[in-house]
Amino acid sequence: MVDFADRVVIVTGAGSGIGRATAIAFAHAGARVLGVGRRQDALADTAAVHPGIATLSADIRADDAPRAVIDAAADRWGRIDVLVNNAGATTFMPLAETTAARVNDLFALNVTAPSLLARAALPHLRESRGSIVNVSSTFGHRPLPGAAHYAATKAAVEQLTRSWALELAGDRIRVNSVAPGPTESEALASSGLSADAVTSLEQEEASRVPLGRRGEPTEVAEWIVRLADPTTTWLTGQVLTVDGGLELT
Repeated sequence: MVDFADRVVIVTGAGSGIGRATAIAFAHAGARVLGVGRRQDALADTAAVHPGIATLSADIRADDAPRAVIDAAADRWGRIDVLVNNAGATTFMPLAETTAARVNDLFALNVTAPSLLARAALPHLRESRGSIVNVSSTFGHRPLPGAAHYAATKAAVEQLTRSWALELAGDRIRVNSVAPGPTESEALASSGLSADAVTSLEQEEASRVPLGRRGEPTEVAEWIVRLADPTTTWLTGQVLTVDGGLELT
């Protein structure tokens, strides 16, 4: 059993999907969890599952958001042990439809925001010898025609993971990443596709996965918790793909 008693965990994108499942999994493991997201009603649903979850409604792209998020956890509990950079967006953008604004918006959420959160958390993580878990995607290391810029943001996340792992090793801060494959969540519905297109794409994704289905958020959350486990002392800089074998095809 993973034991996070007396440890403090921040999970971004905690209002649904992998983020919600991760916040709940850490809380069940004994952690005090700050779930961060933009939708207060969705966060309330997450917090209702376990009393160990507190919430903060924030757009992590905002200039003052990194400091506000970190201070909210540190002021409430006096420490920070784990930062889970889960919040992100999926955008389908063929090259012929690419605009600077859409590219910049995507990188702002998927790359810049988690970088600035990690920077703000750094003093606390140094003190606790904590860890960072970044959420990438199978498509951080596989091509994704029609959504190349989304894939590029996740490739960036994987390189941040490896580079931070080396940079922060002297502080005994571990940095790892989980790269989920197609997972049941609201990501596709929020990507701008029609309901029919989402249904069709979900069926197509499931058919391509060797294990024959899309993943469940809890199946990804389990590995995020394991990578952050304080007893996992000699694992850093790794990208763990959890995708039912999709990356093998």
